[in-house]
Amino acid sequence: MIGTVREVTPNVDAGRLLAGAQFIDAFRVATGKQQLDAREACTRMVLHGPRWIDALVRLRNVLVAPFGLKTSGEGAPAPGGLIGLFPVLSETPDRLVAGFDDSHLDFRIVVDVAGDAAGQGVTLTTLVRTNNLLGRAYLTLITPFHKLVARSMMGRIAEPAR
Repeated sequence: MIGTVREVTPNVDAGRLLAGAQFIDAFRVATGKQQLDAREACTRMVLHGPRWIDALVRLRNVLVAPFGLKTSGEGAPAPGGLIGLFPVLSETPDRLVAGFDDSHLDFRIVVDVAGDAAGQGVTLTTLVRTNNLLGRAYLTLITPFHKLVARSMMGRIAEPAR
């Protein structure tokens, strides 16, 4: 059903994207006949998400700054620039990989677009590798929010461009 976000079994080469990842999940949404590339799908998801997500990100940045963790937009320049706070690491029309490495954890988001003129779908896969106790604690705390945020952001992809 177009616009319905559902959790799916991840279908990526986790070893190549983020070797040693301890967390991986994926969500998929059908976009119908709307033809998107991976960058447009990611842009709709990240830049046009619900406002409450922006508030959560601002709160997260305030809470993690004392621990020396990266906040939005920090870090080395990305080869593909930034989409929101996500540095783009690699990109083709069908796949965009974004993310960064931090002292507590490393993460990647993978936006895959598949289908044809009759119907297209977008899959968001998240991979996380924790580096220490702080990373494991952080991952445990954010996982319930991550699933809610991912579903909400994915719902924006099927909407017409703004």
